[in-house]
Amino acid sequence: MNIRKRFPAFFYRDFRLLWGGQLLSLTGTQMQMVALNWQIYEITHSAVALGLIGLFRFLPIAIFSLLAGSISDVHNRKYILYFTQTIQAAFAILLGVLSIFHSINAPLIFIITILSSIAFTFDMPARQALTPNLVDREHLTNAMSLNSIMWEVSAIGGPALGGLAIAAIGVGNIYLLNALSYIAIIGALIFMYHPGHVEGPTEPVSFAAIWEGLVFVKSKTIIWSTMLLDFFSTFFASATSLIPVFAKDILHVGPQGLGFLYAAPSIGAVLAALAVAHIGHIKKPGKVLLISITFYAVGTILFGISKDFIWSFFALFLVGGGDSVSAILRNTIRQLATPDYIRGRMTSVNMIFFMGGPQLGDFEAGILAAAVGGPLSVVIGGIGTLIAIGFVTYCIPTIRNYKHEITSAVVE
Repeated sequence: MNIRKRFPAFFYRDFRLLWGGQLLSLTGTQMQMVALNWQIYEITHSAVALGLIGLFRFLPIAIFSLLAGSISDVHNRKYILYFTQTIQAAFAILLGVLSIFHSINAPLIFIITILSSIAFTFDMPARQALTPNLVDREHLTNAMSLNSIMWEVSAIGGPALGGLAIAAIGVGNIYLLNALSYIAIIGALIFMYHPGHVEGPTEPVSFAAIWEGLVFVKSKTIIWSTMLLDFFSTFFASATSLIPVFAKDILHVGPQGLGFLYAAPSIGAVLAALAVAHIGHIKKPGKVLLISITFYAVGTILFGISKDFIWSFFALFLVGGGDSVSAILRNTIRQLATPDYIRGRMTSVNMIFFMGGPQLGDFEAGILAAAVGGPLSVVIGGIGTLIAIGFVTYCIPTIRNYKHEITSAVVE
């Protein structure tokens, strides 16, 4: 296999630097997420509290994302990332110190989650808008596939390491390790050649600029329809939010098993992303997108009915594979349809959908699990996703009929 032809995005120096920095940083973030979910469940013994973590992660996104997108389309995106990464590291240190000195409680965890999520809200549009500037247009899908692999590799190593580290070094030290991991992405930004400036015309941050972003998204059916599909599929099928409940109370596998369950969807996602990068051309991405989300829903249902660790692992593997393919296609379709000068604002609108779905879904899953139990809550979510897929397929033919060929690599 010719590596340059299969993975051309890796041969762009700036993309390679950002990719590696994010890999290390996101691994630390994934470790922290496992530790945080485990800690809140240990403190409260409540599925509702797990759901509230999702709600508090989403609220800042709903409030600030449109402003964040507008800012990322005006100001230097590298400078924005320097600030947001530093702030998130500071909150990780705060969590670590409070945990080590046994001064942590559920309200403090919720408050820090909200504040950290505000920083993340301003971080994401700048980071996603910067990536397409680091590779040529014909290699963007390949870059999206490699980014998906990067996210999922971190989501394999992070949860597995986090689950093992909970017993070995405690959640407080995991938070401090995550704080150190932010140095990797800050260092990558320092050594990148790209200055971080927005390419194309810019205008001051204003309501009119924010409104321009909303109007643009509304004018592109393929953009807003994929956002809608993203929201409803992840809102209903948020099985991963209840993994601590399954690990502790149903499968009885403890923190070590917890880490491997969190890693299962990421293993499936990495293999699926590698397959997309290797295939080269996807001629009917609309249909492939719908099929991949169907696999995601079926895996969710299987996880809900499973009482065996191996079957649960396999079901989550299927969830990750389906989600990975759909995410790559959705992101590529939207980036190709959006010019750089408005890309941050498009991403900020998308954040409400792709972060709102899983985070509100986590809250919904926690409330439903408290009422009917974790397994039934997950099964209901998977069925809801299948219904959403059917609705979108029937009512918005733009997606199923989308035939613009997507190229994920340069092939012979």
